[in-house]
Amino acid sequence: MPDDVNRLKINFWGVRGSIPCPGPETVRYGGNTPCIEMLVGKERIIFDGGTGLRVLGESLLSQMPVKAHLFFTHSHWDHIQGFPFFVPAFIKGNSFNIYGTLAPNGATIKKRLHDQMLHPNFPVPLQIMQADLQFKDIDVGQKIEIGEVTVENAQLNHPGEAVGYRVNWRGLSVAYITDTEHYPDRVDENVLWLARNADVVILDCTYTDEEYHDEKSRKEGWGHSTWQEGVKIAKKAGVKQLVIFHHDPAHNDNFLDGIGKKAATEFSNATLAREGQSIELLPPKKILAAKTRE
Repeated sequence: MPDDVNRLKINFWGVRGSIPCPGPETVRYGGNTPCIEMLVGKERIIFDGGTGLRVLGESLLSQMPVKAHLFFTHSHWDHIQGFPFFVPAFIKGNSFNIYGTLAPNGATIKKRLHDQMLHPNFPVPLQIMQADLQFKDIDVGQKIEIGEVTVENAQLNHPGEAVGYRVNWRGLSVAYITDTEHYPDRVDENVLWLARNADVVILDCTYTDEEYHDEKSRKEGWGHSTWQEGVKIAKKAGVKQLVIFHHDPAHNDNFLDGIGKKAATEFSNATLAREGQSIELLPPKKILAAKTRE
């Protein structure tokens, strides 16, 4: 782990939704599917295992042995497809606690990750991984304590179900809320609760309002929201910084630039997630001073 344990750092390894989309038109924002790493004090916490997890794994090879906590929002393919290529999981001496809620059919996160690596879908089984993998089933609404860090979760509105997470540490809070679709007649109270007064909210804003309601190709019921709804959430929840996330694979860099400009006019602290981006937060001075004296 890094020497500086008095900070919370968010690293973006995969910010795209649905399917990887590498190419010349997705260079600035990236084409890997969801993976967020948070270095929270002494803890390394990873959210989702999309193809961005492979890139994160490569970066961790110089920091072994690795210990981390990996939380899955759900097991749609774009959120788990990087797990079989996560090299640190194949190396003895590394250890990972892996968390997920039960699927609607009762399948655990271990079974879902295991099954995607079975023949004929993948050449080697999960049992080949030599790291210490501890799979932990969690309930919707359950709080997880990891040292000084508290991780909360809540149900999201997504086909096949998903949960969003909130990290709380030394007066700081970061919410990771994907995949979720807004309701037409009300604000989602679970999303508001996760986002409440957060320092940073990473939020599913896959579409524009125009795309979502397009008569020829409606996106209603697909399980994702719009950047306009994201701005509404940020304002209503008292969010300090909104990070627009889970970019549609059809949105190239120029299109996303346009969304970024429009979103910033509606909410000055709105930005678009980019691969390679980092956000660093320091605890409130009074809390940091108290911890330093200990």
